[in-house]
Amino acid sequence: MKNTMAEFFDEHPQMRYVYFGGKGGVGKTVVAAAVALWMAGQGKKTLLASTNPVHSLSNLFEKDVFGKAVLMPGTENLYVQEIDTKDTIEKSKVEIREKIGWFLKFADIPTKADDFIESATMNPAFEESAMFENMTNIIFENAYEFYVFDTAPTANARRLLGMSKVYTLWVDKMMKSREDAKTMRLSLSFRKKKVEQEEDPLLDYLTSFRDRIDHMREILVDKEKSAFFFVTLLESLPIAVIRRFIGWFQDFGIPIGGVIINQAIDRAQVDENSAEFVKNRVKMQERYREEVYKTFENVRGEIPLFEKEVKGLEMVAKLRDALFPEA
Repeated sequence: MKNTMAEFFDEHPQMRYVYFGGKGGVGKTVVAAAVALWMAGQGKKTLLASTNPVHSLSNLFEKDVFGKAVLMPGTENLYVQEIDTKDTIEKSKVEIREKIGWFLKFADIPTKADDFIESATMNPAFEESAMFENMTNIIFENAYEFYVFDTAPTANARRLLGMSKVYTLWVDKMMKSREDAKTMRLSLSFRKKKVEQEEDPLLDYLTSFRDRIDHMREILVDKEKSAFFFVTLLESLPIAVIRRFIGWFQDFGIPIGGVIINQAIDRAQVDENSAEFVKNRVKMQERYREEVYKTFENVRGEIPLFEKEVKGLEMVAKLRDALFPEA
């Protein structure tokens, strides 16, 4: 098969950050695990991390990896972690309280910051913001040579990875608003020199935060270092999800590494004596296989439907061998 996963990594020797997404239930986690196991086998210290609020890596590897990076027994370089957002959310509450306090003090508004905290942290996007912050921290710590991220279903992954652009737009508006407020305050003040000399910790924070997000965005859009892979089944809905969202990722500048087909029935094992159900599924898959190859560039490989569920390191290794047959 042309354009295989192994060829992709050969063509991108500086690749360090890969993300796997797709419709829920297509096998993103097991495919991400297979790639991480292969990369670890190439001698690179590799982190496989889940950014999905509904984690499944502990179940896949039959080992508790929640909130901590764990070296997988039987490997030398594969570390696995389910990212815990709870601590980040609590720390964020403290930071928000502090920053709202700065804002209220600067604006001379006699209201306690606590009045705003719960409403801010109850926002549905708050957990995604915390997850993005955790992912950013993991990348910036630079403790590994290669990073594989098992993301949430595509719509969530879209919001998560899009945070870099959203944050940049938000911070730019906040900084302009802050500068305008300072100009207004200066024009109305009788003690202009004092206002000019006042430190503005919120503006300093926004500047630092923007620099951090800009750096993260540089990583996300660097096609030599980052790539997003879609995983699909040979069915209508998973394919439709990719068709719907692939343009969005491209618009945000996130490089697309390709598409991986999962749970393909081995046609060589199906004959006239096979059950009608199996023969019908094969016909259906043939139709959608043709659609996938016509619609998407760089189909990187097909993983067969195994006789039992993918669970444990041995089965992940089988998946790896199917995805990297030439290795």
